[in-house]
Amino acid sequence: MAPVIEVRDARPDDADTLVMLWRELATGTGHQARLLAAPSAESARAAVARHRDDPSGRLIVGEIDGVLGGMAYLRQTPLSPLHDEITVMVEYLHVSDHARRHGLGKALMAEAAAWAEHGSCPHLAVLAPPVAREANRFLARLGLGQAGMVRFATTHTVRRRLAAEHAPNMLGLLSSRRSVIARRAQLPRSPLIEDPSYADASYQDPSYDEAQYEDQQYDGPQYGANGFDDPAYEKLEELRLPAEPESAGT
Repeated sequence: MAPVIEVRDARPDDADTLVMLWRELATGTGHQARLLAAPSAESARAAVARHRDDPSGRLIVGEIDGVLGGMAYLRQTPLSPLHDEITVMVEYLHVSDHARRHGLGKALMAEAAAWAEHGSCPHLAVLAPPVAREANRFLARLGLGQAGMVRFATTHTVRRRLAAEHAPNMLGLLSSRRSVIARRAQLPRSPLIEDPSYADASYQDPSYDEAQYEDQQYDGPQYGANGFDDPAYEKLEELRLPAEPESAGT
């Protein structure tokens, strides 16, 4: 005798079984299970009640002989930001192990196609994890081809990775500085540093007189109280300064 299959909208009292189906689906996908905590029965009941009041979304479940064994989330969404057409997106399509090989997955997809036709949606899309090989083979037999890949991460992870992309490579900077220090250590030292005889005389001779040293360094004409005593300088001043005008009384 063939099992009785029924597809209907989820009810709040299905919350416990829906959480179990979600755990099975998340375990199969792997990556999402590490990022998302399993929903509680209370949050699942609140979500189911919200979906029942949403005209653009449906959470449907499938039963075999009265036992809930599958689920799918349907929602209407624009085909793209530049199209007027609406498509039906099927997400979280899952059939439990005990309910497989009985046509429950086909019944869930048939309900999705009927709802799309009822809403005049010309396209139907299904979001399936790439690691779910059996589910992808099933969808390919229904004529659904691969159109893209959905990647999932927390917002904090993406923000942290974006900041790291624009931050300087600290390991590279440290490695570069260490290489410069190593190359400098291999260079021969200057004799000015190694030979103390090249040091400043002021640090070697206790009798060093800085004022006397400065007087010895200047070999030009000396400046006294009456100006420079160099005749050449006096001649230059006579040529540069204009003669004083004679007084009118003389």
